[in-house]
Amino acid sequence: MPTGKEFRSKIFSRNPRFNYLPDSDRYLFAVEPPKYKFNVIGAGINGREHIHITLLEGRATVHGVYDPNPGSVTSAKQVYAQYAPEGSLVVYDSLEAACHDPEVDGLIISTPNYTHIDVIKVAAKSGKHILLEKPMATTIKDAYEITQLANSYEAVLQIGLQYRYKAICVEAIYEALTRGAIGKIKTISILEHRMPFLDKVQQWNKFSRYSGGTLVEKCCHYFDLLNLFAQARPKSVFATGSMAVNFLEFEYEGEKSDILDNAFVTVIYENGVRASFSLCMFAPMFYEELILCGDEGRLKASENSDFLPISRPNSHLEIMLGETKPSKITTPCYPKYIEESGHNGATFLEHVNFVDNIEGKETHTAKAAEGFWSVVVGVAAEQSVKLGRVVNIDELLKENGLSL
Repeated sequence: MPTGKEFRSKIFSRNPRFNYLPDSDRYLFAVEPPKYKFNVIGAGINGREHIHITLLEGRATVHGVYDPNPGSVTSAKQVYAQYAPEGSLVVYDSLEAACHDPEVDGLIISTPNYTHIDVIKVAAKSGKHILLEKPMATTIKDAYEITQLANSYEAVLQIGLQYRYKAICVEAIYEALTRGAIGKIKTISILEHRMPFLDKVQQWNKFSRYSGGTLVEKCCHYFDLLNLFAQARPKSVFATGSMAVNFLEFEYEGEKSDILDNAFVTVIYENGVRASFSLCMFAPMFYEELILCGDEGRLKASENSDFLPISRPNSHLEIMLGETKPSKITTPCYPKYIEESGHNGATFLEHVNFVDNIEGKETHTAKAAEGFWSVVVGVAAEQSVKLGRVVNIDELLKENGLSL
């Protein structure tokens, strides 16, 4: 394989227009054979995204899938055939068979949230590298059990908190934490306005007992970012929220939906940093906003998909530093084909880092402990909404038999 630093595009390399080139004449368009084989456990919408991106990233291939739902398997086959038309996808008839196939190097677990604890207990016995989708678990006890498992696990066990890899977040992390552009961070604010939860097999995401609740299921991404920017442990959480619009009349097999569609969450950290999160899930768009205020400036980043024909950037980042330093306004983004592959490119970079972890390279992926604390904040917020009061994190941990 070529080792020069010329720009190479995975899309160009796989473009049928260049199929006339023999391998001996491929330099810029040389395709590196996959080094690793992954199995995808759970082939719903997220699992299919993982199949596509594994094949797009290229250093690994998808060997097989396991999912008890026939429709999910059929859809997974279609995605696989689209991006690997000459390949053959193995379909397993049991979780154990998928996890313990000696042909396979890694496992991507994208099953419903409430199944994660049982699935990873089986998967971990294989000793294979594991990418576990968020949230790592729906309860504090299960999340802690997975964290303890990860502490002694010799292979990679990466948590799928991939919002760290959105272009706006990569740049915000660099500017605020590495470069220190705005000085010491004092307050953090994140906002999400989006459409309701999508349909899932058996509609498990409409019920808190399966998903962990909206503030665990969806918002663990944002609590991971709050924790990351705060650089400290959460001390207390206060939240309000309700079911205002979505799924008020929704029932499945006689059970009524109980998930929040809006919330305001305040988190106080041990180092004095204050953070807020605002959620609305009945907006006709996907809009996210991050604001960091430090003692030397302010950073604001946003990402917008509103389905309108107006031509404007989907992302924005600005750093305002007053009169003594240069401010900047930028549009962080990845190549279009990467951004369109899922979560505005975050899942692609998550896969890049998963393979980098396997190869022993330095990364900044979410470890199990960070996944644990994102669940803790989410559970605390859900409990605060129910109780109508501030939830002390140490007390919440003690209620779950933990003293950390």
